[in-house]
Amino acid sequence: MQDFFSFNAMPKHTFLKQILIWRAKNISKKQFVMILSIIIGFTAGMGAVVLKNLTHFIQFLLETKVVKYYHHAFYFLFPILGLTIVYLIIKYIIRHRVNHGIPSTLYAISKRKGIMKPFQMFGSILTAPITIGFGGSVGLEGPTVATGAALGSNIARMFHMNQTTRTLLVGCAAAGAMSSIFKAPVAAIIFAIEVFSLDLTIASMLPLLLASLSAILTSQFFFGDDLILPFRIEDKFSLSDAPFYILLGIIAAFVSIYFTEVYDRMQKLFDKLNSPIRKLVVGGIGIGLLVYLIPPLYGEGFVVINNLIVGSPEKALENNIFHLDLTNIWNVVWLLLSLMLFKIIASSLTFGAGGVGGIFAPTLFMGSIMGFCMSKIINHSGLISNPISESNFTLVGMAGLLAGVLHAPLTAIFLIAELTGGYDLFVPLMLTSAISFSITKYFKPHSVYNMELGRKGELITHDKDHAVLTLMDIDRVIETDFTVLNPDMTLEEIIQKAVIKSNRNIYPVIDKDSHQLDGVILLDDLRSIMFDQSLYKKLTAADLMQKPPSIINLDKDKMTDIMKKFQDSSAWNLPVKKDKKYYGFITKSKLLTSYRRQLINLQAES
Repeated sequence: MQDFFSFNAMPKHTFLKQILIWRAKNISKKQFVMILSIIIGFTAGMGAVVLKNLTHFIQFLLETKVVKYYHHAFYFLFPILGLTIVYLIIKYIIRHRVNHGIPSTLYAISKRKGIMKPFQMFGSILTAPITIGFGGSVGLEGPTVATGAALGSNIARMFHMNQTTRTLLVGCAAAGAMSSIFKAPVAAIIFAIEVFSLDLTIASMLPLLLASLSAILTSQFFFGDDLILPFRIEDKFSLSDAPFYILLGIIAAFVSIYFTEVYDRMQKLFDKLNSPIRKLVVGGIGIGLLVYLIPPLYGEGFVVINNLIVGSPEKALENNIFHLDLTNIWNVVWLLLSLMLFKIIASSLTFGAGGVGGIFAPTLFMGSIMGFCMSKIINHSGLISNPISESNFTLVGMAGLLAGVLHAPLTAIFLIAELTGGYDLFVPLMLTSAISFSITKYFKPHSVYNMELGRKGELITHDKDHAVLTLMDIDRVIETDFTVLNPDMTLEEIIQKAVIKSNRNIYPVIDKDSHQLDGVILLDDLRSIMFDQSLYKKLTAADLMQKPPSIINLDKDKMTDIMKKFQDSSAWNLPVKKDKKYYGFITKSKLLTSYRRQLINLQAES
C-alpha cells in the first residue's frame, strides 16, 4: 500500500512529466502555486466532506438503530469496540502510527521540510470516523486538517515544489479544511497563519484565500447551508457588561491552564504504558465508563453546544444518572460544570487509548459550558438588576477558551464572529480572548498543539532567526573526517598517524572500549614539542589532551542550543556525541555557512 500511494514510485515518462514540461514553458511559478492552492482547497474540502459524512453515518447507525431500541449499556461498549477497531486498522492496514492531526502537521513543517508521508492522506479518514462515531470524546477538525495537509504536501512533492512552497501549500490545506468544516473562510486563513506560523505576505495571502474559497464552495455544494452552530446574534453588546467579559477572560485563562495541564499529564501517564494493548484496555475502559455515566460526553458534543446557545440546557442533561430535577437551575449548573471538567479527561483517555481525533471540538464544548454557567450564576445571584445575555456569554466563552488553549486569539475571535454573524460581539470577543490568551501564555508558553515540539525547540515560529535555526538540518553540518587517537598513543604515533596525514588541526582522543570522548588535542599544543624526539616515547595522547570547552549532545541538543554553545565557548570546533559515544565535529564556519544559505533560501522563496 505504501508503494501504491508513493509519488516517487511513478515512472519517469508519465503524463505528469508532460504537465511539468508544459507548466515550465507556459505558466509562471506564482500562477502555478495559485492553481495548486485551488486544487488543494478542493481536496481538503472533499476530505472534510468524507470525514464528516462517515462519522455521522456511524453515529446514526449506532445511536438510532442500536441504543434507541436496545439498552443504555451500549454507551459503555461502543467506545471500547471503536477503539479496538481503530487499533486493528492501524496495525494491519495502515501499518504506521497515526498521530494527532495538527501536532503531526507542525512536526512535518518543522523537522521534515513540509514533507508528509503518503499514508497520512488516508490514515485519519480510516480511523477518525470510527473513533468519534463509536463515542470517542474528540473532534474531527484535527484529522481533517491532517488529511488536507498530507494531500497538500504530497501534491506539492508531486509537482516538485521547494520547501517554502510546500509549507505554504500545507497551510493552504489547513485553511481549506477549517473553511470547509466551519464555513468560516476568514477565520480559516487566520488559523493557518497563527497556528502554522506562516509569513503574512501578498505571496502567501492569495493562495490561502483561494484555498479557503475553493474549500467552502466544495462544502457548500455538498452540505448546502447546513451550519455547525445555526445561530444568529440577537442580544447586542452593552458597555455595562464589559466587567463581566473581563471576568470571563480571567476564568477562561484558568480553565485553559486546567485543560492543558490535564491533557499533558494524561499523555505522559499513557506514555509510561509501553504496550499499545495496555493503552487500549486502560483508555478504552476509562472512556467507556465516562460515556456510560455521562452520555453527553459521547462524540464531538455540538448538540450540547447548540442546546446551550438557544438556552435549553435541560435537553443536554436529560440522561443524567443522578435523575436530578432539571427545573432547579443550580442542579443544571453543577451538572454542566462537571461535564466541562470531565470533557478533557474523556478526550485524553480517547487519545491515550489510540483514538484519532482533535481537541478543537472539546475546546468549544468546554468553552460554551463555561460561558453559559458563568452567565447563569450571575443572573441568578441577585447581584444585578438587568440580566446579561446567556447566549452571548456562551459564544464568547468558546472564543475565550480557544484563545487560551490553542494560543490563537485571532482565530477564536473571527471564528465565533463568522459562525454566528456576530460581528456585534467583536468588542467582547476581543476583550475576553486577549485576557485569556495573555494569562494562559504566561503560565503555559506552548499550546497543546505545539507543547512537545516547543519543549524540544523544534517549533517553527514567526521569529525569522529561530525559524532558520529550526529548519537547519543538524546532520548536514556534522563532519566525521577527523583522525581519531587513543589515549595510550605516543607522541611519535600521533605525529606519524595524525599530524602528517590529516589536514585538520584538531584530533579527538577516544577510549578504545567505550568509544567515548576522553578529550581533544590541538595542533597548536603540539607545535612546540613535535620536533623534540626525546619526548616521542615519553608523552602520550592522555598527557597532551585537554577537555573540549563544550560538547554537543546530538540526542538532546537542538540547533539553538548548538549555536549558543559556540557563542558561549568562543570555540571554532566542538565535538559531537551520539548515544554517549563520539560521533564527529561541528565547525563554526560550516554552521554559519549553512545558516546563511538557509536564510537566503527562506528569503528568496518567501
